[in-house]
Amino acid sequence: MSDDDGMTRGPARAANGNGSDAALKDDIRFLGRILGDIVRLNEGAEVFDLVERIRQTSIRFHRDEDRAAHDELDALLGGMDTVQGLKIVRAFSYFSHLANIAEDQDRLRQSRAGMPDGDGPAAGTLDYAMARAATDGLDPDRLAAFFDTARVGPVLTAHPTEVRRKSTLTREAEIARLLDRRDRERPQGEEAAAIEEEVTRAVLTLWQTAMLRRTRLTVIDEVVNGLSYYDETFLTEVPAVHARVEDMLARRAGSTAEARAGVASFLKMGSWIGGDRDGNPFVTADVLRTTMRLHTRQAMKFYLAELHELGAELSLSATLVPVSDDLAALAAASPVTPEHQRQEPYRLAVAGIHARMAATAVALDAADAVTRPVPAAPRYADPAGLARDLDIVHESLVANGSVLLARGRLRRLRRAVDCFGFHLAVLDLRQNSAVHERTVAELLEVAAPGTDYLSLDEEARIAVLERELATTRPLVSPFAKYCEETTAEFAIFAEAAATHRRLGPQAIENVIISKTDGASDLLELALLLKEVGLVRPDGTAAVNIVPLFETIADLRAAPQIMRRVFACPAYRRLVASRGEMQEVMLGYSDSNKDGGFVTSRWELYKAETELVACFREAGVALRLFHGRGGSVGRGGGSAYDAILAQPAGAVGGRIRVTE
Repeated sequence: MSDDDGMTRGPARAANGNGSDAALKDDIRFLGRILGDIVRLNEGAEVFDLVERIRQTSIRFHRDEDRAAHDELDALLGGMDTVQGLKIVRAFSYFSHLANIAEDQDRLRQSRAGMPDGDGPAAGTLDYAMARAATDGLDPDRLAAFFDTARVGPVLTAHPTEVRRKSTLTREAEIARLLDRRDRERPQGEEAAAIEEEVTRAVLTLWQTAMLRRTRLTVIDEVVNGLSYYDETFLTEVPAVHARVEDMLARRAGSTAEARAGVASFLKMGSWIGGDRDGNPFVTADVLRTTMRLHTRQAMKFYLAELHELGAELSLSATLVPVSDDLAALAAASPVTPEHQRQEPYRLAVAGIHARMAATAVALDAADAVTRPVPAAPRYADPAGLARDLDIVHESLVANGSVLLARGRLRRLRRAVDCFGFHLAVLDLRQNSAVHERTVAELLEVAAPGTDYLSLDEEARIAVLERELATTRPLVSPFAKYCEETTAEFAIFAEAAATHRRLGPQAIENVIISKTDGASDLLELALLLKEVGLVRPDGTAAVNIVPLFETIADLRAAPQIMRRVFACPAYRRLVASRGEMQEVMLGYSDSNKDGGFVTSRWELYKAETELVACFREAGVALRLFHGRGGSVGRGGGSAYDAILAQPAGAVGGRIRVTE
């Protein structure tokens, strides 16, 4: 299975220059040849020849509109038995997967090389953004000020239709890494053969692994799958992005990153996996607790491993390099005191930080992240304590001639602490508005028998909810028995409150209301959160209440709904307590299913434009959360182009997007 003109997909090739096009074709030929050899070896020459015949005939039909080729294809496909057909389907499926990997590598190649005609960096890259900013006259200080208030939040979701296995995804990631290495190193001779053998091994493993799951994943399985991306990408790349921005700003200012104030941590990961209850009864309070424990363990494993390596790197001797008083005090407080390290204060200081982080992991129910014996030490109360100690190490290095050492692992680790904390990712909670509605109705009925909340019109509901939000009296009675649904909802909210106490409010920041169709939906959630202390009677909130507008009708009603809820004094106080910022989520998939692609896009654009005006009138900052699916049919497509297409004022340096 090798590439020729008919097999390379048009859209990917059209975007490339000639050199990139040749490299892409070479990668597809390389991967296709390996796959073909594996098919021949594992399934025999007959299956391989049939795959090739179908491929070549398909090319003739699609490229040349050859009717005879159409008839031949029809006969070939119609004459296969089920077993043979499955082998053919697997071969073409894996060829498509490998071609996608090659196309991803080609986009990476273009990003590195810049525009094909040599006119500058490629669109969608940091270099391109910085060049545009310079052209528009934005100086480094203004850009740094922009990043102080910016917030970009990619949010991982697990869709129930995803059936590919983690084993498959891991092997494909390995192939992508090897293809990138092949592209960077341009190996020859034995080195080229060694890389090809590694790729062949990965493709062979793919071929001999069942492509699809036969059983449904549990929620915790989905959580674990999502966490695999952190080791492979996010824990290293998120700090790297911030470092690149700082270095670019410093170069433009004719300075160094160490001589300037660092940019704020603007890129923070989010997740729905383990917190999205809309239509998923398997997301329970126990699942939420386990999810947060797994998040914490992942963060702790990373920090402990990085601190161990950092301690090994910072072997600086006090007899050769002076240290700051704060660093000397940090080293003196370390519980690690081997004789051979007494003249190595940085190692002692980092070892002490490592010991405190191990104690923190144990205290946060993540003891399995501690993989080696560590002396007893006091835990960190929060990530800020860890950050302060790392800053002491950093400042001492910079002040005493070791700037380059401060710019390495320590810099990345310090940024990771800001971006990931002890919670790793911001976990969103989501539930359907109808569930909140029924829960509130039961609470009111139990508290005052005869109350028929569900029969009230919108304005009457708002009046009841505002009254309850203003009172300090709890609505939930410890002596009452509630239905299973209500009990489950309060268990989730109680666990969220416990998570705040354990990991801080940044662990769960957003509670989303699916199918929002009225201002009362936001007030109902506020009332439920008040019962567990996440909203208080004084008008302060520990989380963002986020309406999700999904259908065409709801998108059209969104601006009026927000105007109405902003007119409620009780809700307006909650917004003020969140820094005068309100997040609104827009659903691409459901609006796409509801009105079709073009109607959905137009209604989304109109809704955003009107929301911008509505929020400007109210004096509230708008943060849009775009619920885009993976496929075009579910609202997917290029995230870069989608962001550029937003109406004026709809981004403002703040955006969240599902991934």
